[in-house]
Amino acid sequence: MSFLDRFVTSTLPRVRDFAGLPLKGFDGRGNYTMGIKEQIAFPEISIDKINKITGMDVTFVTDTNSDDDALALFRELGLPFKK
Repeated sequence: MSFLDRFVTSTLPRVRDFAGLPLKGFDGRGNYTMGIKEQIAFPEISIDKINKITGMDVTFVTDTNSDDDALALFRELGLPFKK
């Protein structure tokens, strides 16, 4: 199973108060970056082995130079953006 599939189906639903990905994460060149406040949203990470809960940034890089094209691609891949 790919990272993107696990991210959309397993991780994002575990993010507290998740209401969709904000559109402000695009960089003007077709790449998207978002932050996660707690790494324990990933089911592969055991909370019992964590000393300190930290966040992380996730960046999706595309080969397009258009945020609109990248948004269409990400929606087709199942990323749940806010409407």
